[in-house]
Amino acid sequence: MSPDRFRGAVRGWMIGAADVLVCGVWAAGVWAAVHIEAGPGLRTVALFVHLAALILGFGTVQTIDYYGLLWLLGRRSLRQVLDFTGPLQVLVWCGLAGMVISGAALGPDLASAVTRVKLGLVLLVALNGVHAHALHRDLAEQAADGVDTRLLVRGAVSVVVSQIGWWGAVAIGFLNSRS
Repeated sequence: MSPDRFRGAVRGWMIGAADVLVCGVWAAGVWAAVHIEAGPGLRTVALFVHLAALILGFGTVQTIDYYGLLWLLGRRSLRQVLDFTGPLQVLVWCGLAGMVISGAALGPDLASAVTRVKLGLVLLVALNGVHAHALHRDLAEQAADGVDTRLLVRGAVSVVVSQIGWWGAVAIGFLNSRS
């Protein structure tokens, strides 16, 4: 087996393992939401943490996507975009984790179809994040040589999935907070 082929197999295995981990953490959050009965004080703290985590995660996603747009418009090089956005992935994951943990204490109504859609969107965003991280690495490997069409399509799909997932979850969260 060639080193490149071996590296590809390991990378594929690691992405699969990360997907399983994400699904496990998501399932644990849903389980906790069913089994945790938060009092008013804890709910208030959880709501604050949830909103702060939303600002951190969603705001960072918007920044990353904006920098990608600057590259597409020719205002930044791909290397500049990758160097700037790489470290920001940690902030997205911290925001997402904060929302899952605090969301469990907010007592979501799992009987509501809209809430279940929101939970599905959260899982979709997290799984997309795993694959966006892999895409970032693939883009970094090709940055000097130019980017092939396949990676551009993967990037476009990742951005669309991310935006639909984040905006959808935010909209549903807003609507749920008003009922």
